Amino acid sequence: MKVSIVIPTLNEEKNIEILLNEIEKKDFIDEIIIVDGYSKDKTVEIAEKYGCKILYDDKGKGSALRKGLKEAKNGIVISMDADNSMLSDELYLLIAGIQAGYDVCMGSRFIQGGGTEDMPLLRKFGNKFFVSLVNIFWKTNYSDLCYGYRSFKKSSIDELGLKSDDFGIETEISIKSAKLGLKVLEVPSFEKTRTYGDGKLRTFSDGITILKTITNELFNR
Repeated sequence: MKVSIVIPTLNEEKNIEILLNEIEKKDFIDEIIIVDGYSKDKTVEIAEKYGCKILYDDKGKGSALRKGLKEAKNGIVISMDADNSMLSDELYLLIAGIQAGYDVCMGSRFIQGGGTEDMPLLRKFGNKFFVSLVNIFWKTNYSDLCYGYRSFKKSSIDELGLKSDDFGIETEISIKSAKLGLKVLEVPSFEKTRTYGDGKLRTFSDGITILKTITNELFNR
């Protein structure tokens, strides 16, 4: 089965070529979609050199991801970041989860085989707090919540009806998957430190966004 990769980008020229050079070698990848937030550097120019499909969206990560997921044409769709924090060899695990019959397969840094070298203690605490809330409210057994390395059966993307424009998108995916009774699998994933530049995540403001996403889903059953 052919695979589409969706990668939101914003000023990642130093990272994107390293990533694309790795993943283009995987012969099962049929389509790479870059959803760019109008970068001021050469991110788009580099992506075009690798034959990527280029879309544009500057509303936020969630909006960019939704646009890319909707545009993807293949039966398996994978979302990943552009900063080289995600290991391309783990694509095989994410694909195998969908091939085994799951609707959504999510990388987890907090199960055996996973890990992270890019999460300060405060963010670890926040992730554990938020995932505990989701597990209590929706009777799930997630170990990770705010991580974007995920795969989807194409048909499940429409079912999810995603709406988030911001960093609440991963939380929304996890909650709606549970609410809809989709088959979800977590697989181990190791998060590296980004190769170049600073991350876009802001601990406190994005923490509030995630909490709002949980609250909105709780009261909009």
